[in-house]
Amino acid sequence: MTWSATARGAHQPDNTAFTQQRLPAWQPLLSASIALPLFFCAGLAFIGLGLGLFYSSNGIKELEYDYTGNPGTGNCSACALADQDRAPPLRCSCAWYFSLPELFPGPVYLYYELTNFYQNNRRYSVSRDDTQLSGLPSALRHPANECAPYQRRASGLPIAPCGAIANSLFNDSFSLWHQRQPGGPYVEVPLDRTGIAWWTDCHVKFRNPPLVNGSLALAFHGTAPPPNWPRPVYELSPDPNNTGFINQDFVVWMRTAALPTFRKLYARIRQGNYSTGLPRGSYLVNITYNYPVRAFGGHKLIVFSNISWMGGKNPFLGIAYLVVGSLCILMGFVMLVVYIRYQDQNDEDEEEE
Repeated sequence: MTWSATARGAHQPDNTAFTQQRLPAWQPLLSASIALPLFFCAGLAFIGLGLGLFYSSNGIKELEYDYTGNPGTGNCSACALADQDRAPPLRCSCAWYFSLPELFPGPVYLYYELTNFYQNNRRYSVSRDDTQLSGLPSALRHPANECAPYQRRASGLPIAPCGAIANSLFNDSFSLWHQRQPGGPYVEVPLDRTGIAWWTDCHVKFRNPPLVNGSLALAFHGTAPPPNWPRPVYELSPDPNNTGFINQDFVVWMRTAALPTFRKLYARIRQGNYSTGLPRGSYLVNITYNYPVRAFGGHKLIVFSNISWMGGKNPFLGIAYLVVGSLCILMGFVMLVVYIRYQDQNDEDEEEE
C-alpha cells in the first residue's frame, strides 16, 4: 500500500491551478441578441470589402494578345508551322501591331502567359536541385537524382542547371516600339528587366558558384547546359549581375505555378517618357518566337496590365467576399425568422400555463 501510494503520488501533476485546470474560464452563451448582430455585421463587412475589391479589380486595364500562331490568327502563323512536333526555326520573328486611343495608365507591367502547362505536376515540380542552385560547387558536379533524366548529358557531363523545370525555360523575347505620330518613326520603349523576381529568390535561394580566377565561365567548367538550351547558363545575359543562376528570367521561371494557366512577369515599363504609362498612339511588339507550345495544346499570350492597391486583376477575390457576405446576411435573416417564430410560440405556451 505504501509503495503504490508513493508511486501514484510521484506521477501526479503539481497541485496548481494550471495543472489541475482550476483557472477561471469564460464560456459565452450565444443568444439571439448576440448571434444575429454578429452575422449581420460580418455580412455587411464582407460585402463592403468585396465591393471594394471587385471595383478595384475592374478598374485595372489589361491588353492581351494570343501569339501562338494558329493558322489564320496572325503573322505568327509562319513561326508556328514547325511547332507541332519540334521547336520553330531559330530566330523566327513576328510582330503585333496595336493602337491606344488614350493613355494606358502606369505603372505598366508586361507579362507572358501560358495555358495548358502543368508546372504543378509532381514529377516536374521536384525535378530540380536547390543545393546546386544555391551555388555549392560540389552539387554543381553531382546533381541530385531528382533531376533525372536531365541530370547528366550522354557524354557524362553534369547538367547545370539540372532538372525538367530548368530544361523547359521560357525563351521567347519581346521588344516594344512606339509611333508617336502617324507616319513617323517607331521609337523603342525601354523595358525594365530588373527586379522582376522575388528578392529572397535572387539573394537567398539562388546564388552563383564562387568565381574561378574572376571568371564565371570557369566556375561552370566541366558542366553542360540543359538539352533545350542553345547556350550555357553563364551566357544568359551580358550583365555580370544578371547571369548564371541569378538571372532574373531564370529565377522567375523556376518559381513554379499552381495552375495550368499562369502568367509570369517579363518586364516593367516605368522609365523615361513612359513612367506614367503608355501614351496614346500606335505600338509594335517585336516577338522572337522560340518556345513550342502547340505540341501539348498550349497557348502563348502577351499581356500588358497595370495594378491597383490590391495587386493585379483578380475579380474572384471580390466575388468570393460578396458571396460570403451575402450568405452571412441570408443566414442572419433565416435565424431571425426562426427566433421570432419560436419566441411567439414560447410566449403562447407561457400564457396557457
